[in-house]
Amino acid sequence: MTTPPSQPGAERTDGSSVRIGALVPLTRPGWVGAGQHLLAGIELAVREVNTAGGIAGRPLELVVRDTAADPQRAAAAVEELAGLGVAALAGEYHSVVARAAATRADALGLPFLCSSAVLDALTEQPTQWVARLSPPQSRGWQVYADFLLAAGHSRIAVAAQPSVYWAAGTRILRDHLAPRGATVTELDMSAFDATAISDATAVCDELVDNRATALLLLVGHPEPAVSIVKSVRHDQRLAEIMIGAPAGQPEFTEWATLLGDDSAAVPFLRYLPERLTPLGVRVGTALREQLAEAPSFVAFEGYDTIAVLADVLRTNGVDRAARTADSWPRVAVEGTRGQIRFSRMPGISVWQWAGTPIQVVDRDPADPGRFRILHAG
Repeated sequence: MTTPPSQPGAERTDGSSVRIGALVPLTRPGWVGAGQHLLAGIELAVREVNTAGGIAGRPLELVVRDTAADPQRAAAAVEELAGLGVAALAGEYHSVVARAAATRADALGLPFLCSSAVLDALTEQPTQWVARLSPPQSRGWQVYADFLLAAGHSRIAVAAQPSVYWAAGTRILRDHLAPRGATVTELDMSAFDATAISDATAVCDELVDNRATALLLLVGHPEPAVSIVKSVRHDQRLAEIMIGAPAGQPEFTEWATLLGDDSAAVPFLRYLPERLTPLGVRVGTALREQLAEAPSFVAFEGYDTIAVLADVLRTNGVDRAARTADSWPRVAVEGTRGQIRFSRMPGISVWQWAGTPIQVVDRDPADPGRFRILHAG
């Protein structure tokens, strides 16, 4: 799926369409695979809305901007899209980027339905303008911590790079695990050189010295995550250690392509139910055809985003942004993964879908193309 971002000036200006701005990472250092899946879901839903008659007889038009995992670029895109008269914003995968977009959307009074980012504090203060489909990081990562405990892991190491997102994840894990007798040791990856054998050896040495039974990858993809996995997998001293990736790196085909057999048995968070809704089954078939591979949970998030926004715009009209924002608590939309409703959750500044399904899954060592559900929360 290689749809390029729309270019400034290429959008309709005659008022015949209802425009939705889509923020997605489509180039490095953004997570391109995630961006492609997110956009595929968004585009499929837009096509279906238009096939069904659009919004009050007007076609839905997607105006795509590539954020490239850059918060400043995302904030500038929000400004531009607001100037183009979009009715709402959709998308974004990277949490720090989504936070920049949400902050700017809040300041401009532009409705934003965040598809995939999980950072709890998307805005500094509570806002009526932003809602979110993906679960807050605190909920998802606590589910992952419960999985670690159930699997018998009490000495956990995290290989972490500097980032608000990774730091928040480490804090959530430590706060949830420490009262239950588990320890979390942080390995600083800020100076890690993926090409240096000495750096890889040093990481393995620290894992041995700390007697860690689990190593969690809180680092960028593909590097240094891929190099760390290869180093640990081929160190005989660490044959029994579990490698985990709560942020979801193993979800995408690139992970399996780069790591082969080493890609398996790396548990990660995925936001899918055990069974999709009938809509989800149909959408999954269409997405597989569109992507030429199995759709990730991110593709379903993209589809659900447009399904919700289309319902809101049909109900409230396209020229009343304030009424769109006010409608979040009245949303009741059947999505691909269940009925979507928004509410206020303690400590979360945006309108939140509280019922997002959460799984811990991994790739099956006997067949890395197949996923195993290990835990649900």
